[in-house]
Formats: sequence, structure tokens, C-alpha cells
Amino acid sequence: MSRRRSTVLTLGVALALVLPMGAAHAGDQPGSDHLDLPDAVTGEDAEGDLHAQIAEAAREAGKIRGASNGIQRQNAPANGLDEATQALVDDGAIGVTARVESPTTQWGGAAGAREVGKNPPALEQSPFRTASITKTMVATLVMQEVEAGTFTLDTPVNDLVPGLFPEHQDVTVEHLLTHRSGAQTGTMLSIAAKGTGPTWEDFIAALGLDYSDEEHLAVVNDAEWLFEPGTGFNYSNAGFIALGMILEGVNDEDLASLLQERVFDPARMRHSAFPDESNTRGPLLMDAMYTGTAEQGGIGWVALDDFDPDVFSAAGGAVTTTRDLNQFTEALLTGELVDPALVDEMLVPRSTETMVYGLGIYRVADPCTPEGEPQQWLYGHDGGSMGTVSLALSSTDGSRQLSLAISGRDMTGAQDSYDLNELLVPMLLATC
Repeated sequence: MSRRRSTVLTLGVALALVLPMGAAHAGDQPGSDHLDLPDAVTGEDAEGDLHAQIAEAAREAGKIRGASNGIQRQNAPANGLDEATQALVDDGAIGVTARVESPTTQWGGAAGAREVGKNPPALEQSPFRTASITKTMVATLVMQEVEAGTFTLDTPVNDLVPGLFPEHQDVTVEHLLTHRSGAQTGTMLSIAAKGTGPTWEDFIAALGLDYSDEEHLAVVNDAEWLFEPGTGFNYSNAGFIALGMILEGVNDEDLASLLQERVFDPARMRHSAFPDESNTRGPLLMDAMYTGTAEQGGIGWVALDDFDPDVFSAAGGAVTTTRDLNQFTEALLTGELVDPALVDEMLVPRSTETMVYGLGIYRVADPCTPEGEPQQWLYGHDGGSMGTVSLALSSTDGSRQLSLAISGRDMTGAQDSYDLNELLVPMLLATC
């Protein structure tokens, strides 16, 4: 990437870069006095709401299926899915990898390039940064500890790691799992605490710095909390970083090893990892961030090849593939990783604010629900890194899964040029 003139990054755009997908709200945002970034705006429109888009895709797929009297409209679903995958790239995505698995459809596809401005193609098996889908993996480890009797959902987290939230002694494990602790998400605050400047170049450089879990929580503890624990919903990366610290503390083992031994290996996730350093070797679907033209104050497309996963840590640091994600959601929902009774507990909504959220997992309407029967649900999570969006969903019986990742995010505050639902709707229909 050639270096152009320094360009100012507004607070609103910065928040869009680092808040989890579907989590930007005016109440989440620290004042500009906390950040060395001028021209603060709310950032809500720039962030968008991926979860709402996914929920809308599920409703649209349900309407299409209902209009066809429940008959699968695609006799050769792979053909339509291949075309839809390519259409996202034609519309502006850099790379796409996606997969559908059901009793009637086994499909994997990819289109575009693995890195912006380069030729190697995106592959069906290309790994990518899962971002917040990592939260469901960490929640799985937490529920394993509940199953083992190490602690309960009602255990105050300061009892497990003294001083974790010193001014908030009543925060429990469940509050963190459900984003109901009141803690800010903290990612932008952590970046700002590094003393980086207000330009795109400064921000991109900050994404390659090391961030410790203790640093993440220190800035959140110093910041204003948004509500008393249990009285509201605010999507918080800091809450899951704290859960990672708890897991490491009670096991005396690092989170990467715990995920490998207790999630990746038993779920047969052969191409998944929880790295603590930037590693772009192999066929990684590279994060690609669009900052606008020079005339718009941007520096064009940027490949984030120096991105350090410590920026997200336990809230979003995992790398995986679509095949592995399908393996994971199936294994979780069928009770291979956690006792089925506790899986049921994970699925119970604790909040309908912003998203219908349980314990590290959320739900959307299952478009395959037979006509006249009670609404069924698909469960999973989405993720948004700095330059990739991802999604994993599964039916409750584990018989149907879909997963996808798309590199190329427009961070100027405009809508991405591609329409995610152009691929997601036919993928949802293909599971029926």
C-alpha cells in the first residue's frame, strides 16, 4: 500500500470499525474527551446492524418458502448459490467463502480473491477471522465449567478473579455471557489508550500493537458503566475478555490450549486456532478495509496483514473455516461439547434488546418451519472484524448448518456495495 496524505479518522467511523456487529448505540460511545479523535459523530448509521440484516434475511426466506407452499424452489441449489457467491464479489466484496450442510444439500463455494489487490483466489477451505463467533466458543468453555461444578452462572466474577471489576462486585458470570453487565465494549478505548493519533494511518498501525487482557479491562474499569448489572443490554467485548481471564485462572492454562483441547479437537475442527500474533501465512481470507478515496479523506483499500488478534482477544480472536464452523455449531447444539440440559439453558433468551440473545449465542427465525407449526429457530452468532464479516447458524437438532465469511468492509460510514442477503437468503432456503 502506498502511503498517501494523512487523513483524519472521525470517532463515528472509528466506532464502526471496532464495535461488534449490530452493537453501535449512542449509549455505548464514550465522549470525545476520552479519545484523541475530532469531529465526533454517533457512529450508529456507520456501524449498521448485521444482526438485523440476518434476521430480515431469515424472514424473507420464510416468506419465499411460504409462497411456494413449502416446496424447495431450487432443484439444483448449488448452481444458484455459486452464482450468488460470485454476485457479492461482482458487487464489491473482495473474497467470499460459504457452506451449507443439510440432509438434502451439501454445498461449499468461494469467489473473489484472498487479499485485496492480489490474485490468489478465495477457497472453500480458506480460513478467516471469526471475530465475535469466538464468543460462542468461549461460552462453550464457560458452560463446561458450570457442568463440572467449578462455578455457577450466578457466581460473582470477582470471587473467581479478585479485582476483575473492583467497583462492580455484583457482576456475575451470567451477566458477562449475556452482555448485561453494564460494561462498555472497550475496544476503542483500549486502542485510544495506546496514545495513537487521529489518522487512518495511525489507527491501522494501532491494530498491529499488542494488547493485554489486563489493559482491556483497565480502560473499561476507568470508563463510565452504562447501567447497573442485569438492568440492560450492551454488547461488550470486555465482558468476554473477562470470561477468558476467568477460564485461564480457574484452569491455570491459556485460552488457546483450552479451546484446542475442549472445543476444536472434540468438534473435529481441524483448521481452527486462537492465535495471539498476526499470522497471514497460508490461504487466509485477509481482512480488507475500505477507507474512502483521497478526495473523501481516505487512503483507499487497506489489507490488514499486520492485524493483531489481541485487539479482540477472547471476544473475537479465533481463526477458522466454514467447514469447521459447521462442525462446531452441530457439535454444540447436539450436546457433544456441553450437557444437553445446559445447551438448552444457553438458548433461552435473556434479552430481546438489539438481538434475541442467550448465553453467548443468539437466534433468528428458521425459514424451514413447517406451515401451521410453532416458530422454530436457528442458533448461532455473527462476527465483524476490521475487514471481514462472518456468520454461523444451525438448527437445534444439528441437522442443518450454514456458515460464511466475506472480506471487504466499507468503513467510510456508507453501506457496503454488496447485499449480504443476495447470498444469505438462498443459503437459508437451501437448508430446507
